[in-house]
Amino acid sequence: MKSLIHADQPAAPIVALAGDTTAPTQPLADGHGSETGLSALARARAFAEPLLADRVLDTGEEAFAHASGVAEVLKSIGGAPSLQAAAYLVYAGDFLQRPEEVVEKAFGPSYASLVTLTRKLVQIQRAAREAQVEQEHQAQQTERVRKMLLAFSRDLRVVLLRLASRLQTLRWYAASKLPCPQALAAESRQVFAPLANRLGIWQIKWEMEDLAFRFTQPDEYKRIAGLLTERRVARETNIETARRAMAADLQAHGVPALVYGRPKHLYSIWKKMQGKHLDFERVMDLQALRVIVADVPACYTALSRVHERYRQVLGEFDDYIARPKPNGYRSLHTVVLDDEGRPIEVQIRTQAMHDHAEHSVAAHWAYKGGWHQGLCRRERVG
Repeated sequence: MKSLIHADQPAAPIVALAGDTTAPTQPLADGHGSETGLSALARARAFAEPLLADRVLDTGEEAFAHASGVAEVLKSIGGAPSLQAAAYLVYAGDFLQRPEEVVEKAFGPSYASLVTLTRKLVQIQRAAREAQVEQEHQAQQTERVRKMLLAFSRDLRVVLLRLASRLQTLRWYAASKLPCPQALAAESRQVFAPLANRLGIWQIKWEMEDLAFRFTQPDEYKRIAGLLTERRVARETNIETARRAMAADLQAHGVPALVYGRPKHLYSIWKKMQGKHLDFERVMDLQALRVIVADVPACYTALSRVHERYRQVLGEFDDYIARPKPNGYRSLHTVVLDDEGRPIEVQIRTQAMHDHAEHSVAAHWAYKGGWHQGLCRRERVG
């Protein structure tokens, strides 16, 4: 499975915050104020490589390869070089006699604290996952793991490192073709993916959900993937036709807009099939477009024109601009029918609303200094 994360995607604000010295954490290069992030990254990699060489994690993955993979995930979501450096030091800490003392001396107390907190969280999580729990208590066990993650989330870097590490582990199982432990895959879907969702790091959420789906329900995953491959060309043609038509119509009526097709991911397709009792054909016929306009008045002008041009599906309109979700999400949602009678999901928003929704709905908690409390809210991202 190809990675859904691309290096040219903008950083989620919540990720950028972790490398910002104004964030509610100490600067990562504390004690080495003149050292740049790139210099710290190179030094951390060189420090960790001899310690991790020939070491293998309990999953079977090579330790240095895993640390490098974690650093790469962090880079791809916009993590600062100093945060990438921490990935090497956390895993090097497993093979030091006095990790906090050694790391503090070499890299400063902020890195040392991060190594200690992350290693402690990993140990607690592993113990919780390996605990023998009766089936009826699985939900309670999952909730305990979720609370443990949130308890450590006062240092945002710890959470980002754990998310990146889990995604790298899932990628390794996919690449190695080895069976992924069911408890680990289930925990990824039930705990880690929702946490990435709350932080607004959608790329990690989507890829983690798809990989967990692949491991926990391989037959369904293969079935949906196969059907998706068969329909891909026709579907992409339909979406592009709908996108061009809507963009041209809005432009012709004085509403300049950027119109995008919205991607569907395997797990989200399967989930919609289950939740709405739809077969694959019905789900894939549902086209999804996103309309970006200049300002709030243009949002309503665009909505009016869309409803004039296409037949509106009654009961399928939500105004999250007038009534934003508690997590700050704002957008207009509607469903209309194209000329062939196929439904089109349309989201209309400004660029600022789009950036907020795509890159960090949770970020507005962070910038107000209350991001930890915000994470604990269970608002669904629109």
